[in-house]
Amino acid sequence: VQLQASGGGLVQAGGSLRLSCAASGRTFSDYAMGWFRQAPGKERELVAAISGGGTTYYADSAKGRFTISRDNAKNTVYLQMNSLKPEDTAVYYCAAKLYTYRYYIYTETSKYGNWGQGTLVTVSS
Repeated sequence: VQLQASGGGLVQAGGSLRLSCAASGRTFSDYAMGWFRQAPGKERELVAAISGGGTTYYADSAKGRFTISRDNAKNTVYLQMNSLKPEDTAVYYCAAKLYTYRYYIYTETSKYGNWGQGTLVTVSS
């Protein structure tokens, strides 16, 4: 599956952005999806994940502020980010994992075999 992320940009602290990741090439509903981010000098980390069945996971830093969702009819996964903070500044990547169990959440970076190109989110203070 090929992934194309979009929606990043420059926003003030407290603002919102919605990232989108469009998938093509394979049956999107067969994939669990994740949003990761990587800040300069830091390792890539999982922000949120959604299973093929729609169950979700959030990193502690994202809980209460970010919402991951998927629209299988549009082959797209979204990350709604509210109450953004300067520490949310990073390149955000979407990733896909062909799942074995429909409701399983994959949290390990190494489990994801397909990655988008990344979209930069900059939050100014």
